[in-house]
Amino acid sequence: MDFSFNETQKEVQGLARQMLTDLATVERLNAIDKQEDRFDADLWKQLAEAGLLGVAIDEKLGGMGFGFTELALFVEEVGRTVAPVPVVPVLVSTALPIQKFGSATLKKAWLPKIASGESLVTAALMETGNEDPATPKATAKAKGKNLLVSGTKVCVPFAKQSDAILVSAKTSKGVVVVLVDPKAKGVKLTRQVSTTREPWYEVVMKDVLVPEAAIVVKADKGAAAMKWVSERTMAALCAMQIGVSDKSMRMTASYACERQQFGVAIGTFQAVQHRAANCYMDVECLKLTTYQAVSLLDSGRDATNEVAIAKIWAGDTGHRVSYAAQHLHGGFGIDRDYSLWRYSLWARQIEMTLGTSARLLATLGERIAAGKAFAE
Repeated sequence: MDFSFNETQKEVQGLARQMLTDLATVERLNAIDKQEDRFDADLWKQLAEAGLLGVAIDEKLGGMGFGFTELALFVEEVGRTVAPVPVVPVLVSTALPIQKFGSATLKKAWLPKIASGESLVTAALMETGNEDPATPKATAKAKGKNLLVSGTKVCVPFAKQSDAILVSAKTSKGVVVVLVDPKAKGVKLTRQVSTTREPWYEVVMKDVLVPEAAIVVKADKGAAAMKWVSERTMAALCAMQIGVSDKSMRMTASYACERQQFGVAIGTFQAVQHRAANCYMDVECLKLTTYQAVSLLDSGRDATNEVAIAKIWAGDTGHRVSYAAQHLHGGFGIDRDYSLWRYSLWARQIEMTLGTSARLLATLGERIAAGKAFAE
């Protein structure tokens, strides 16, 4: 059986890599870092013009019509350049569920604008003390055919800059998934500090009116829908970690070939070679576990355990590779004129988002002990 990527998938990845390498340069990143928000609007527009924002959006709705695998490969390249663009919250956590679960009217209203870069949307997946959007603390109650939503979501990326926020809330009949207008009456946004300097917000909602047209999933299927969203978001974060860790490793290898001590390159030292080899094995294992999970999700098969395994590897790989890269670079690794520090911050952010390795490992163990087998 051939497990390699097909030509179309390679072309999507190649296009993304070329554009991001050319446009998300160190000089450009330095300029963006001086802004209040780490967001490159010009790059986002250029990605839209190249069709990459619509890579997994239906052709009839302005996209390329490809699947989750192609989108994950695009996300990986964003990680490889730590480009300041919100591909995961916009394209994975929000656009995909709108396309999967939304009404025809909702799809037509949002997906073409997302693909063209006209609109930003985001998702509120976390609450204080709760990282499972399928069991939210936020509540919703009926007001005619509309809903009133109350509750607090945290670590919501680009909430202020977005036109809509995907929110899950519990009702007496189950969990609903809705699109909340961040400018609506009853919404309060408070800026939070993120490791990567992305604009994150605490979103407090008090009896926020959500019209019937903005309900993405009704209460009978909302919990399953948010599990669907959560798993794809986690898999996308793993793909991004591949790019982050692979680039960190290659920057370190290049540095080790140039940096000299005692008249020879430090890359000739056996201890350095062993450390770099361990990084390579970590990154390759992360690739295998991530794209196994992505492939299963793309084909519509159950991948709960595989996603957890990939996220565990993402956390551990990011941690180990980042630590080794900084160690082998010495003091040069934290120089703000050199990009390695950005990769270290991104690796840490991904490690901690939607569950640490320790928590997911415990959860995975509980599932295996309960006899919940892996997908065949």
